[in-house]
Amino acid sequence: MTQKTGFKALGGDNSIPDHPDPNVLERVANPQDGTNYLVRFTLPEFTSICPVTGQPDFSHLVIDCVPGKWIVESKSLKLYLYGFRNHGAFHEDCTVRIAKDIQKLLRPKWLRIGGYWYPRGGIPIDVFWQTGAPPKDVWLPDQGVPAYRGRG
Repeated sequence: MTQKTGFKALGGDNSIPDHPDPNVLERVANPQDGTNYLVRFTLPEFTSICPVTGQPDFSHLVIDCVPGKWIVESKSLKLYLYGFRNHGAFHEDCTVRIAKDIQKLLRPKWLRIGGYWYPRGGIPIDVFWQTGAPPKDVWLPDQGVPAYRGRG
């Protein structure tokens, strides 16, 4: 039985997209609007496809967000990110595209993403992006992903 929630992803169509579609992302009113706090999404098994070789690429993504009026509905975020599994794109493109799509949807006070990619051709490529300076009163813990030595 499908639960009616008003959201497309939550209780709705749960098929995995075959490409990254920002229209899958949904937002929810921030229940703590007016309070600065950090939300962290950690994706230790993010995958995409190399656009040249067609081989899978693996990353540990960490998304940090200080929300404004909106927060992302987490199931829609998961479905959006699943869309990258068969998508051919370079590490830089995947990482920055995810950040920009979330930024466009939420218009947060601050957003950063760390893409800690496993080696391709013997070289790990780490990609970082943020919107600017974070609010001064927000605790920003280290993203907790070690420099590459087998990624622990």
